[in-house]
Amino acid sequence: MYNRKEYFDMRKVFVHGLGQTPESWNAVLSSMDETEKCVCPNLLEGVKNQNVNYKNLYKAFSELCDKFDEPIDLCGLSLGGVLALNYAIERPEKVKSLVLVATPYKMPQMLLKLQNICFRFMPKSMFQQMGFEKKDYIGLCNSMMELDFTDRLDNILCPVMIVCGEKDNANKKAAKELATLLKNARLEIVSGAGHEVNVEAPDKLGKLLSSI
Repeated sequence: MYNRKEYFDMRKVFVHGLGQTPESWNAVLSSMDETEKCVCPNLLEGVKNQNVNYKNLYKAFSELCDKFDEPIDLCGLSLGGVLALNYAIERPEKVKSLVLVATPYKMPQMLLKLQNICFRFMPKSMFQQMGFEKKDYIGLCNSMMELDFTDRLDNILCPVMIVCGEKDNANKKAAKELATLLKNARLEIVSGAGHEVNVEAPDKLGKLLSSI
């Protein structure tokens, strides 16, 4: 479980993607006007000594967000965006604003299956460098296959910024769809960036986030 008490004085939560770490947000935060109340939780902290699957990951993440006294600004990329979207749906009163970067609202099953096939051929050392075991990556992706938030998007009450890299062809269509499905959303396409906008175009993303 997350137990760092200093988190709960913060107001802006940045959630990293699968294969990333909290430090993946460093360049973005350094480019923003205000960083004092920003926190980037490590998703692994929430599932220590547990099976790594989406249910456990979301449970730990939602418990972290529930501990904030005031509504928070949530920003997540990919897996982090899925968690943030899920929380905004279930606890709309707790989310002041939502930024979804390269985030699907229903899982691309064929892409996840292809990703898992690739994972099986990758050496274990590559996964350990990113903090997960190889089996955890595969198990987590399998546990997300059936996720589909389409019918619950109306629950979201806050303003939403949807961000996608210009070169992120796997997520661009879903980003455009999501921008039309949500009541109070705006779409931002980041030129020159691929999937990991926080790493590939941190200054551009930081500027967008500072405009909220």
